[in-house]
Amino acid sequence: MGEPGTKEVLRLEDLEAAGNIHTGRKHVLSVLVENKAGVLTRVAGLFARRGFNIDTLAVGPTEDESVSRITITLDGASHPIDQVTKQLHKLVNVIKIRDLEPGETVARELALFKISCQDGETRAQVMQFTDIFRGNVVDVHKRSVTVEITGTDDKIESFEDMGLG
Repeated sequence: MGEPGTKEVLRLEDLEAAGNIHTGRKHVLSVLVENKAGVLTRVAGLFARRGFNIDTLAVGPTEDESVSRITITLDGASHPIDQVTKQLHKLVNVIKIRDLEPGETVARELALFKISCQDGETRAQVMQFTDIFRGNVVDVHKRSVTVEITGTDDKIESFEDMGLG
C-alpha cells in the first residue's frame, strides 16, 4: 500500500486485504425470496460472513403472499457485491436479485421520536417543529408526545439536532 504523499497506485485487492473496501458507492439490493422462516437470517448472514455492514434493511410481503421482498442498502466496491449476489443466487429460497442504481431510486427513512413535554409551552414548541418538518404526531400522553418524521437521512438528523426533549 502506498504511503501518504507517494504516487504509488493502490489496487482494489490491496484495499480489500486491509479491510478498506468502502468506496462511497451505495448499493441498493432488491431481493425477492420465498416467504419462509429463516430466509432473512441466511441472507443477512451471507453479508456478515463476507464482511459487509448492512446500512439499512427492510422486509415486507409482496402481492404474492408466498414471496417477500428484502431491500438492503450497503456500501462497497462493485466486485465484492457481484460475488455476494452470485452467492445469494445459490441460496435455495432466493428467487431474484436486482442491484438498483442509487440515482434512480427513491429512499425514505422513518423515525419515531418520543419527546418529553412537561408543560404546555414545550408541547406547543414540539407541535410547531413537527409541522415545520412535515411530521405527524402519532401519540400523545400527559408527559410526552411521539412524533413520526419521514424523509431523507439529513431531514431526520436535522429534526434530531433540534434538541427537543
